[in-house]
Amino acid sequence: MLDDRKLAVLRAIITDYVDRREPVGSKALVDRHRLDVSSATVRNDMAVLEEEGYITQPHTSAGRIPTDKGYRLFVDRLASVKPLSAAERRAISTFLSGALDMDDLVTRTVRLLAQLTRQVAIVQYPVAQRAVIRHVELVPLTGERLLVLVVNSTGKVDQTVVELPVPDERILAPIRAKLLESLVGQSTPDAAQVLGRILDEFPPADRALAAPLVATLLELLGPGHSAHVVVAGVPNLASFDSGFQSNFRPLLEALEEQVVLLRLLDEAAGDDVTIRIGQENRAEGFQTTSLVASGYGSEGELTASLGIVGPTRMDYPSTIASVRAVARYVSRFLTEG
Repeated sequence: MLDDRKLAVLRAIITDYVDRREPVGSKALVDRHRLDVSSATVRNDMAVLEEEGYITQPHTSAGRIPTDKGYRLFVDRLASVKPLSAAERRAISTFLSGALDMDDLVTRTVRLLAQLTRQVAIVQYPVAQRAVIRHVELVPLTGERLLVLVVNSTGKVDQTVVELPVPDERILAPIRAKLLESLVGQSTPDAAQVLGRILDEFPPADRALAAPLVATLLELLGPGHSAHVVVAGVPNLASFDSGFQSNFRPLLEALEEQVVLLRLLDEAAGDDVTIRIGQENRAEGFQTTSLVASGYGSEGELTASLGIVGPTRMDYPSTIASVRAVARYVSRFLTEG
């Protein structure tokens, strides 16, 4: 167990390394921080921290940098999280309150997180298990294409185009009416069950057209449709102060894999902020990064996660505050909306 002085030295090393992006020496710590001890004492403390795996020396003549273990201890011992300013809180509220529907909300959220943290933001679509179907529409586009559209109570709009000969409106109208009558007001799981038996309720003459439409609606409402993650801020990886010191091609490839991102967020799901540092991230491609994530949802029910991926050398207090605030604002938007 480290004593308070060694913890203060570790905290000072991490603070300097995050701010200045270069290894930290004992003299610099004494000059910049009120440690009330000599450089020799700080060197001894640094030797102990290095021996126990909290810091390391990248080059023989260089200062020290934190290890994953050092960052973990620092995060676990955070006495407080840097509060957002009033201007930052207003900016979050204003930016998210303008969302028109679920797609717009998710897009705004991922962009906002990337801008606030200057990291890569990832936002999972909420799993709409308790959403209610509000409207179903069939829109002819051309003689061979039909737009199928579903709107649920969260404001999310699911749509796809079906390739099939489109009849005139007189034939399409009763099919649309039957789907509206059967699905509107149903929860998403119940609507899927209704669709599973609805074909028998159509007149024989309408079944050939209704069958592909029912299949399309089942796909739209299926449990896997909401399992989707949106990413923003990837160019932040290439910025001068991104903190990545080596090739990050594996990370770029991992960020393109929806299954990997979903697994990453699922492992960090929770009602408060979760931090995974370096090798704590088991998802392929993320072992050199830190993940700061939080669950969000409506009416106290967590239905999805959001967060950021960045270098282990990040400003954890500010990042934690940003992720927590955005998750709470999105949850409030969903509950009040």
